[in-house]
Amino acid sequence: MLLSSLIIIPLLGMVVVMLMPKDSNKGIKWTATIISLVPMLESFWITWDYFINHAGTSAMAYVEGPFNWIPTLNVQYYLGVDGISVPLVFLTGLLTTISLLASFNINKRVKEYFAFFLLLEAGMMGVFVSLDFFLFYVFWEIMLVPMYFLIGIWGGPRKEYAAIKFFLYTLFGSIFMLVSILILYFTSEPHTLNMMTLIETAPTLTHSLQMVCFIFFFIAFAIKVPVWPFHTWLPDAHVEAPTAVSVILAGVLLKMGTYAMLRISWPMFPSALRELSFWIALLGVIGIIYGALVSMAQKDLKKLVAYSSVSHMGYCMLALGAYSSVTAITGCMFQMVSHGLITGALFLLVGVLYDRAHTREIAAFGGLGAKLPVYTGIMVMFTMASLGLPGMSGFVSEFMIFIGAFGALNKVLVGISVLGVVLGAAYLLRMVQRVFLGEFDLARWGGLTDINLREIISVVPLGLLTLFIGIYPKPLEMLMKATLENLVNLMAR
Repeated sequence: MLLSSLIIIPLLGMVVVMLMPKDSNKGIKWTATIISLVPMLESFWITWDYFINHAGTSAMAYVEGPFNWIPTLNVQYYLGVDGISVPLVFLTGLLTTISLLASFNINKRVKEYFAFFLLLEAGMMGVFVSLDFFLFYVFWEIMLVPMYFLIGIWGGPRKEYAAIKFFLYTLFGSIFMLVSILILYFTSEPHTLNMMTLIETAPTLTHSLQMVCFIFFFIAFAIKVPVWPFHTWLPDAHVEAPTAVSVILAGVLLKMGTYAMLRISWPMFPSALRELSFWIALLGVIGIIYGALVSMAQKDLKKLVAYSSVSHMGYCMLALGAYSSVTAITGCMFQMVSHGLITGALFLLVGVLYDRAHTREIAAFGGLGAKLPVYTGIMVMFTMASLGLPGMSGFVSEFMIFIGAFGALNKVLVGISVLGVVLGAAYLLRMVQRVFLGEFDLARWGGLTDINLREIISVVPLGLLTLFIGIYPKPLEMLMKATLENLVNLMAR
């Protein structure tokens, strides 16, 4: 019941919050945050126990099922985790609690906000632990609803536009996913939606069916990542979303796309993957360079961080194109975890400044380092992590991806992608220089206060993990090693 409780506890928490008196704002905030501690601590325990007892095998751990759920359709309740889902379950548990803590400044329709947030957590956890397509699809869609309302009600001036755009893009992708799932269901004998069974049997499909399923799944997952040119919903959603929702969007939701590729389409359709791998890597390289160049042109601090996500997730696509390299795929997983920690923290820190200054215009600031020394120190640290400074998690992931991809892909393509690191340093250092250095406008910003204890508590765990993975990446690598080696073998069939 361990994995089920990751989904059930947030759902029960949502019900508890909805039953509380509407005007008990403080009680609602604390109740939701304390309830979210349970799945967070469970995800920590799962990660620790998996590392100690299961990391040497590629088999699923803590398996629940398969139990017959809808017997007439052969739909099963089937949950399990392995080396690629455990780090993401950990990330989801941690970032949800941090985001709820960062949401204590929400004062509009508090009950609905915190209830939606717990429903969102249940959906995210469900995606990472499901091993049956029906369950996976249900959780993938469930997540859309709270995200739509969280952006559409509590967002910025263009919130309705951003929420509808996010919803339509993701729903559009889901239609393609559903068609692929139905093709797999009707071509399997006996009909099944069990992912583990389909990974074994799907490679026997005809080449044309493999190509259709692969491309349809790819569209669905690429929208979530988001891969260029499916990325246009992301900056709007990020800029309009409340701070905590941006953290979840960058830290967990984008990872669902790359996770689903590794879990489903990459091992399921190896011949289609071989044929299209160059084009996948090419889309990754375009994303890296395009995201970095557009970040450079941004005048809004939050938009800069949002477009940097397009660039950083491009590294994951480059690694996924180099599917035959265990090093590249390990780098992809490192990048998913690292990006979740670093970009989640950057969005929190942008929110801290916005709460005080009520503007995110980069040109409006200058010399803030003298007035807000603690905030500046933390922000600069995460900026350095984002540009890939050695000793931090961003460096480890990018280095692994370049090493792995160089041996498995077109050398020119990988060479071009390295420019993303240079461009990343350019737009991030320029931002630091313009916001924190130079002359301080005392008349305008004399009343700004430094980061407070609650805000520090929300970013410290992310900073410690960023440094730990950067200095000593071995535990995370050992956690994933057996699963990723097995995955690369499946893709080589």
